[in-house]
Amino acid sequence: MERPHGLRRNNEPGDVAANDVFLNVPYDREFTGLFLAYIAGLAALGLSPRTTLEIPGGEPRLDRILALILSCPSSIHDLSRIDTPRFNMPFELGLAVACQKIELPEQKWLVFATGRGRIEKALSDLGGTDVYIHYGRPAGVFAELTNAFVRSRRRATVNQMGRVFAGLQDALPGIKRDAGTTSCFKARVFEDLCILASKQRPVRGLTWSDG
Repeated sequence: MERPHGLRRNNEPGDVAANDVFLNVPYDREFTGLFLAYIAGLAALGLSPRTTLEIPGGEPRLDRILALILSCPSSIHDLSRIDTPRFNMPFELGLAVACQKIELPEQKWLVFATGRGRIEKALSDLGGTDVYIHYGRPAGVFAELTNAFVRSRRRATVNQMGRVFAGLQDALPGIKRDAGTTSCFKARVFEDLCILASKQRPVRGLTWSDG
């Protein structure tokens, strides 16, 4: 799949790209729809999602995660699975908070979740932090992304994000087949989804339903 001009998918962690957003989400089948929603919504806003899926095996993983977080001006941390034994998401949120407090005060980290109550109960230290609530729906992710990145250079509506999302849904079976996998949480699949999303221009006048 050809890379569109300006899409920085191969920049090394540590090389800051202004439009990169570190995406910290659970890698499980039930989260597939929301994963696609984040990719679609960020792409519609002219932003480029980055994840730990890009980190090659066999390398010092924690060092690479830190470098990747430091290379992104913004990070999204979805804590929807905080009530299950999945500690990577809150751990990586902690890394992002530390990087912002100690190293790069201009960085911003954003917390997304299905509901507010679980976050306040499980992570009391986040008291007073604005949490973006998506209620487990792609349309909720789109709406909260428009609020979180209201100053993004590219403006996009929830409906426009939905059209990009629908295109990713249609293409996903073929992308996974080409990559020889049944999961969308693979480096090659994530790469191809990001490239496809970046190519899809949000079109006005077309409608999309989250039903």
